[in-house]
Amino acid sequence: MRKLVVLIFILCLQQTSNCQDYLAIKQGLDSIAKRYAINVTNAPKIKAPQVNIKSNYWDTINFNPYRNQLKKFPFQIKFTDSIYTSPVMGKKVITSRYGWRRGRPHKGIDIDLVTGDSLVAMFDGIVRFARYSSGHGRTVVVRHFNGLETVYAHLSSYAVKANDTVKSGQLLGKGGTSGNARGSHLHLVVSYKGNYINPEYLFDFSENNKVRDQNIWVTKKWVKSHFHTSKRQSELELFTTEELAIAAQKKENRKKVYIVKSGDTLSGISSKYHVSLSRLCKANAISKTSTLRIGQKLIINR
Repeated sequence: MRKLVVLIFILCLQQTSNCQDYLAIKQGLDSIAKRYAINVTNAPKIKAPQVNIKSNYWDTINFNPYRNQLKKFPFQIKFTDSIYTSPVMGKKVITSRYGWRRGRPHKGIDIDLVTGDSLVAMFDGIVRFARYSSGHGRTVVVRHFNGLETVYAHLSSYAVKANDTVKSGQLLGKGGTSGNARGSHLHLVVSYKGNYINPEYLFDFSENNKVRDQNIWVTKKWVKSHFHTSKRQSELELFTTEELAIAAQKKENRKKVYIVKSGDTLSGISSKYHVSLSRLCKANAISKTSTLRIGQKLIINR
């Protein structure tokens, strides 16, 4: 019986050409395997069907071809992989995180490296962009087969060109300081259809190299920079179902972003919005004695 179940699912996987169908069948197989304690370790490896990721918004000249598209939340990202290949060799040291930084959004994370270090693709995909980009310097953008794009910025040299097909772990270029870089580092950006996402929401950047889940729902919190600070890692709230994401987004919608005006004080803002001073400071990674700047954005968690 167990062998028959496995055989039926393998045949289904071989016949399907639709990526969504593949994921659904694969998840069904995994569920049945756990339920009946079936060992599928030695089962034939079936590759996920590769969709035509160049069919929509394929642009080798513009960094973000989706920039004029309406963004809808929450949205789902599916992974067939449970781990990724680290873009840098050795330990990943994050020197600046996704979030608000020096009065501007920092839409990625900075990983320390030495100029000339190798940078590799996190997953299989196709190079959509490999050219100089303002601020990012020499940049490579890889679109993966689930629609996700990973961006590798501040390179010193390229090892690929636009429209090249790459495998996970394949060399993309060498790290450096091109563009607006303060010291050598990899500026890693993750986006999905024009939505920049906090990379630490999707990936564990410890030595485990884990994808946090194979079904992840993304809410505004994990896209909007003002919900985060570049100084520390955000508290993780992973949503693996649409219901969880919708419920979380209702809470997120109650958060207000306040722009500091002349004469404002932390105590005055906390009193105005009925939020404790300690809670206000914690949400914005500041201290009670921090000096406010006109135009500074503060998150008000109500």
